Amino acid sequence: MKKGPIQKAGVIGAGAWGTALAQVCARAGLSVTLQARELEVVEDVNANYENHLFLPGVVLESKIRATHDFADLADVDLVLAVAPAQHLRSALTAFAPHARPGLPILLCAKGVEQGTLKLMTQVLAETIPGAAPAVLSGPSFAGEVARGLPTAVTLACPDDDLGWSLAEAIATPTFRPYLAGDMIGAEAGGAVKNVLAIACGIVEGRGLGRSAHAALITRGFSELTKIALALGGEAQTVAGLCGLGDLVLTCSSPQSRNMSVGLALGRGETLEAALSGKLSVAEGVASAPAVRQLAAKLGVDMPICQATAAILAGEVGVDEAILGLLSRPLREET
Repeated sequence: MKKGPIQKAGVIGAGAWGTALAQVCARAGLSVTLQARELEVVEDVNANYENHLFLPGVVLESKIRATHDFADLADVDLVLAVAPAQHLRSALTAFAPHARPGLPILLCAKGVEQGTLKLMTQVLAETIPGAAPAVLSGPSFAGEVARGLPTAVTLACPDDDLGWSLAEAIATPTFRPYLAGDMIGAEAGGAVKNVLAIACGIVEGRGLGRSAHAALITRGFSELTKIALALGGEAQTVAGLCGLGDLVLTCSSPQSRNMSVGLALGRGETLEAALSGKLSVAEGVASAPAVRQLAAKLGVDMPICQATAAILAGEVGVDEAILGLLSRPLREET
């Protein structure tokens, strides 16, 4: 599918990650319209070139203009959909009347939709069936990306020509997209790593040591790979930036919103206390029950993700869940 030159980008969702990606697009030379739910964010971006609510301390590029109205994205050449996974359907439904056929929509949310157990590409296919889909995923903290620190990500698109066009449109000297054709693998990696990051935070908060932390990342990556394959993804995809890379980053720094929730749980705080006062969404909290249900539906054994979901649901305590994992029967590694 050949596309014309990409000159205008629309970003749906003005949280920290959406604002950071708007910054990337502007640095790449695109004119950017950033759609925000919060009127105070719209006013702040347009008047002060800053998003104090979600990404304080970052001066935004002058090519970024904010809006509350989805209609203002009607003439863009590319849309980056960055609304949280559990709100993506409603955001895309609101934008749908303004989306022309064949519009490239780059999905940047990571998660499995509760209730439907669908990936974000499936949500897009149901809400804007005429769109040209692609997925952006990889190890990236919003603050670092917004400040121009070096970052590499996976850009997955089944249309090779379109994939290259998108990569060339958003690439900068410090933001490097690597092309892949496997959207399912890219989505599975992004969704499951958030749940595993909560588990790693719990291990860290409980003081179980670096050996346990390394074991959890490794066995968690095995779970991530198994469900990606069961969904129809490829092992090679999740072994890259959008799977292993993202998992290592998210499971290794309290800067990760998901890991910080796990840290609080591991230290004995309630989930309510762990989430209290946080404006940004920890996607793993909402995705955990959906990942558990999806694994059961596909017949995939994911004991770490299942235990994490049970802790978040209040079905088991942290120590009980840890004991359950350590008491599993011995088995071969692969």
